[in-house]
Amino acid sequence: MSKRSGGGAVRIAVAATSVVRRTRLESIIRGQPEFQLAGSFGAVASLVSFARSTEVDVMVIDADTIRDLLLAPRPDAAIVLLTEVSDARSVSRLLRSGVRAILSRGSDPDGVLSAIYAAYDGMVLLSTPCAESLAAVYGDRPLELDSELPEEITSRETEVLRMLAEGLVNKDIATRLGISEHTIKFHISSILDKLGASTRTEAVTLGIRLGLIPI
Repeated sequence: MSKRSGGGAVRIAVAATSVVRRTRLESIIRGQPEFQLAGSFGAVASLVSFARSTEVDVMVIDADTIRDLLLAPRPDAAIVLLTEVSDARSVSRLLRSGVRAILSRGSDPDGVLSAIYAAYDGMVLLSTPCAESLAAVYGDRPLELDSELPEEITSRETEVLRMLAEGLVNKDIATRLGISEHTIKFHISSILDKLGASTRTEAVTLGIRLGLIPI
């Protein structure tokens, strides 16, 4: 696993209402020489407040409810969540809120470490129940979209989507197409809406999956 810039340890803060579970997380973190336990808290709100004012790379949260996590403003740190919540709607909301790994609360130390590594490296890791829950709801969606979206997305929107994939900003896209930035914003908003995406990155990912963006 790569270290933070400057060669320092990966700073990890944990939160769990249960003292036993919190102590277990602390032990897992302290057992890895490349990790540094930056803080330990009994409430999610306290951890989030700490992470907004202190450099933290990963937050590991053991929680029996996701309400506090969804309501709290998200800091920049990657989030690993241990919870029994696994319904598709909640998992989708958690992923949109910035959670990068969701495990069951009974996950063994190796599973927790794998989740921390994945979240720190910008990947997403889900427990089997979470993945199966999403698959049950959205598993057939790409096949339906594959036949509908190419007709719904206009040729101009496809051009804009492909330029987003190139990493161009609104001003550059507007210049290349000879139209205003305001129009570009309108096209991007329409693309996100039609694809059901919440971010440009998600739109590009869906565009590649649907064959709208050649790879």
